Amino acid sequence: MYPIYPYYGEEKKCELTPLSFPPQHQDRQPGFEYVMDPLPISDNPSYVGSGKLLNKVAIITGGDSGIGRAVAIAFAKEGADVAIPYFDEHEDAAQTSRMVEKYGRRCLLLPGDLREEAWCREAVCRTVEHFGRLDILVINQGVQFPQPNITHITRQQLEDTFRTNIFPNFFLTQEALKHLKPGSSIISTTSVTAYAGAPLLLDYSSSKGAIVSFTRSLSLQLVQHGIRVNAVAPGPIWTPLQPASYPAEYIKTFGVDTPMRRAGQPFELAPTYVYLASDDSGYVTGQVLHVNGGTMTET
Repeated sequence: MYPIYPYYGEEKKCELTPLSFPPQHQDRQPGFEYVMDPLPISDNPSYVGSGKLLNKVAIITGGDSGIGRAVAIAFAKEGADVAIPYFDEHEDAAQTSRMVEKYGRRCLLLPGDLREEAWCREAVCRTVEHFGRLDILVINQGVQFPQPNITHITRQQLEDTFRTNIFPNFFLTQEALKHLKPGSSIISTTSVTAYAGAPLLLDYSSSKGAIVSFTRSLSLQLVQHGIRVNAVAPGPIWTPLQPASYPAEYIKTFGVDTPMRRAGQPFELAPTYVYLASDDSGYVTGQVLHVNGGTMTET
């Protein structure tokens, strides 16, 4: 069996064997996409939108690269305008903006630090001021700092991980609820590690588990207001976070321990976010959808 593996308009057949990457490492989180080799695949040219999100406005945190970029592109294809809060990856963010505009939609870039409550609230306000509305909130920012043992996790690392990965979910949502209406959608990015665990990512996995609980509890609060709250739990995905987290040699076999024996590409998650943002998932709330290459998880 040879699964079809689309790559920017070409169809390449790859055997169901490990798909390796050249050794590479970046010295800072959350990393830069434009220096990766190979570049992540953000856009599936065979994906044609059908107006599922026509004239909607979405905030996509971390949308400068990786999963967030792929979601921004898919949303644009479905007719949405997007705002991209990101840290300081300006070249990556500019490329995302160009790709969104290529599909005829508007993109607002919002550089800033989502660890700060004030910036979370400002990002929402500036989005509404610019576009006049807000319909979808995709909370996708994240960092991870692998450590071999719990005793290696400093207080500073613990605070950085939780302040980045879960605090913005609260602050962004609190501000967004001033503008979201019935039919709106909130989507968070959790992780397979919240379910399967990860020995090198104790604090990261814990923060992602918090996102699962956040999703389930918030959905119960907001269901009476017609606002749906869900999450996506990716497996190993080829994004800048990986070379920014691990030693160069580790990257060579990244993702090979999944049943599919390869890492996923960002474009392979994007339709999941489209589904959760659109009316197609009108009877879905409080759920986590798993896109992880076949890893078995307890949901």
